[in-house]
Amino acid sequence: MLRPVVLFLAAVLVCSSALAADTLRLGVGLFQPDKEKNDATYRPLAEYLSKKLGKPVELRTVDSWEGLAKSLANGETDIALMGPWGYVLANNQSGAQAVATILYDGKPEYFALMITHPRSGINSLADLKGRTFAFGDKGSTSGYLIPTHQFLKMGIPDPEKFFSKVLYTKHQAIETQVTRGELDAGADYDRNRNAMIEQGLIKAADSKIFWTSAPLPNDAVAVSSDLMKDKALVAQLQLALEQVGAELKANPGLLPAHYTGFVKSDDKLYSAIRDAGLATGKLQPRK
Repeated sequence: MLRPVVLFLAAVLVCSSALAADTLRLGVGLFQPDKEKNDATYRPLAEYLSKKLGKPVELRTVDSWEGLAKSLANGETDIALMGPWGYVLANNQSGAQAVATILYDGKPEYFALMITHPRSGINSLADLKGRTFAFGDKGSTSGYLIPTHQFLKMGIPDPEKFFSKVLYTKHQAIETQVTRGELDAGADYDRNRNAMIEQGLIKAADSKIFWTSAPLPNDAVAVSSDLMKDKALVAQLQLALEQVGAELKANPGLLPAHYTGFVKSDDKLYSAIRDAGLATGKLQPRK
């Protein structure tokens, strides 16, 4: 009598595994101040993609760019909306591929910034010597890679010896601590600064920008190397993302404010980020 029961349970387990395998896992970086708000912000995108792709799409917020790159590389995430440097790391580690780039006010680019409080006396990069400074986490493009590359070009290979104190923290925390005068300066990016000002989290007058990077490619939508093998599904994903712009007219909550859709792209768009990683030694050439 036990044999039919065992066979039934085995069949249930097989079906459950098949359903789990059919679910696409969408990893998203911590763009918002906390995980709950981040999940609420990007859940509509996951639901939209689920309808377009005809598959369940499970949303996962990963609280660091470095962690998101690792999750895409080790198979915990199938699709990721991630910063440029995080994407390059995932590509280097596992062959993950960019398939689209998000648009901000219609543009596929943004800028890294360095900010200080108005009373600091800092007006240029040279004024930073011996001061306190905050980087973003080590998977951040604007918060870590691009500033590190800039310092290297100035002949500063080890910023930790150049500053009196160095922190590695979240972008929102950098802005907050600089405006309060708790830090002399820090690295951020224009989209985050503008959003925090609009939301009333900081006041523009409480900090100033003293350095701006060259244009950087916006966040990538990347897929794992395994998913990339399914050309039909990837093409379906790219089409769904390209249609987000039109969908926003009827469903403005699909993306956060100022994000206006996606444009199809590929790995070549992120070559300047890869070059910066190689130049700083933070990225090793793939063998």
